[in-house]
Amino acid sequence: MTNSINNIEFVNELVAKTTKILKQEVIDNQQVAYEINTCDVHHLLSVLKTSGWKQLSYLSAVDWPEENKFEVVYILFNWEQPVYIQVRTKIDRENPVVDTITTVFPGAKYYEREAHEFFGIAFPGNPDYMKQLILEGWDDIPPLRKDFDPSAYSAKKFPSREYPQDYSVKDPENHTREKREARKVRGNALRTGGKKQ
Repeated sequence: MTNSINNIEFVNELVAKTTKILKQEVIDNQQVAYEINTCDVHHLLSVLKTSGWKQLSYLSAVDWPEENKFEVVYILFNWEQPVYIQVRTKIDRENPVVDTITTVFPGAKYYEREAHEFFGIAFPGNPDYMKQLILEGWDDIPPLRKDFDPSAYSAKKFPSREYPQDYSVKDPENHTREKREARKVRGNALRTGGKKQ
């Protein structure tokens, strides 16, 4: 491929002959996104990997509560044809389940664990997806869901504090700056053996 426009055209042809595209978006001359049916994700990712998109750069989700959907997003990269491909699929928000892709991209197990922790999406086939990765001891709804209320969570988990409305200057004579300058002088003296620069 000679340029990024040709690369995008190549990707378009490859994806179109592999699966049914529900929606396509050319984000820029180095990134293109495809929304597909959930049942086609595994096959498309396999085809893309064998075609050179060997790096799974990221896997995450977007919460669309007004549609009652989660959108799972897979981002792939090809080092020889530098085009990022986003593969997107929407799943039911009430029963968020999508098969694991660890058979195609083994490193996805960590991304899937993170998506489970932050959105509550289940990834059958990944034996580790329910293990906590980041939110140790979390006992509320997943925090990146848009119906999660951080204020209510904070009020439930942490004691409330009173904050004064006024403030006072703790160092009105600016002694901190004088001490900082003295440290610089001492540091320079140590570095230069006492000679001034």
